[in-house]
Amino acid sequence: MNKKTIKDIDVKAKRVLVRVDFNVPVNDAGVITDDTRIRAALPTIQYLIQAGAKVILASHFGRPKGKVNDKYRLTPIAGHLSELLNRSVKKLDDCIGPDVEAAVKEAQPGDVILLENVRFYPEEEKNDPEFSRKLASLADVYVNDAFGTAHRAHASTAGVAAYLPAVAGFLMDKEISIMGKALAQPERPFVAVMGGAKVADKIAVIENLLNKVDTLIIGGGMANTFFYAMNLEVGKSLCEKDKADTARELLQKAEKAGVKMMLPVDVVIADTLAANVPTEVVPVNAIPADKSALDIGPESVKQFAQALSASKMVLWNGPMGAFEVEPFDRGTMGVAQAMVNVQGTTIIGGGDSVAAVEKAGLAEKMTHVSTGGGASLEFLEGRELPGVAALLDA
Repeated sequence: MNKKTIKDIDVKAKRVLVRVDFNVPVNDAGVITDDTRIRAALPTIQYLIQAGAKVILASHFGRPKGKVNDKYRLTPIAGHLSELLNRSVKKLDDCIGPDVEAAVKEAQPGDVILLENVRFYPEEEKNDPEFSRKLASLADVYVNDAFGTAHRAHASTAGVAAYLPAVAGFLMDKEISIMGKALAQPERPFVAVMGGAKVADKIAVIENLLNKVDTLIIGGGMANTFFYAMNLEVGKSLCEKDKADTARELLQKAEKAGVKMMLPVDVVIADTLAANVPTEVVPVNAIPADKSALDIGPESVKQFAQALSASKMVLWNGPMGAFEVEPFDRGTMGVAQAMVNVQGTTIIGGGDSVAAVEKAGLAEKMTHVSTGGGASLEFLEGRELPGVAALLDA
């Protein structure tokens, strides 16, 4: 997983095409409601500016489906980036073509250009070689700093690397270094916490981690499938009954591998998933047929926290319950708080887990909070990510 980074290549006075992930939430008024991904790219952009490169940024935004759509223009993002960098960012209305080529030619070392949404072209998601070549022709060097899209073999994430020296930005390097170490050389005891709604979404991750972790904690809706596989009543809880055999196989594999698998011992039940409904805490073997388990209970939080406090490395992917709705966020918040007490490395593996630690106000206290949802999952499955594979080896 060792890849060359921008520190391994001379960028002075070079045209540097940087694939960033500026796919951020923007409200109807055009206001960015969460700029985490933009801020995550700043170290790479600022380094290139200071090194005297001509910085050309490329990103997707939303799902314009290969057509120009004013709703998905990067104009508000350019304005926000200008404020963050405290310098002018030249926003273009296209990402290839004569006007773009002219703007790049006029750029001076230290200038920053933001190309228009690459997904306005259907060729982007098709990884079209000619489109890749046109993008690459704008630059002398390619930098991928968009880990969140590294699992996509698109023109701007992988295709351009066929035409330019391709290296990792600081964010990409941090993602693959920290998570790569967790999979290849973890500190021990190594605990993985897997949550979320469905076992189906995490089967490959769990199977890969069973060869690496000392303890595997299962929570969230997927725990109900394990309960069902153990012949326990799950009532009206979210449960993939067709994955019961898979759950049993995973339990057997854990036992065979000498991995301690921890499931909740109590759950929070209610008639329906809604705010402020009456709730009750029951043992997992006492879920009524007419109720739903919507969160892990306090004793489960206590036991999970004890396992975490004894660990040297923790990887967390997926909430412990329906954390978007109070009071079913308590299990997830409890685990988030327990992560702070880990005397070692804490990795939040993308998606809802990131939202959970941010909601708890604890993101800054984690060793690493991944910016990649789907990319993080595929990385943890042990799959090769096209956007990473395309980069030069160190």
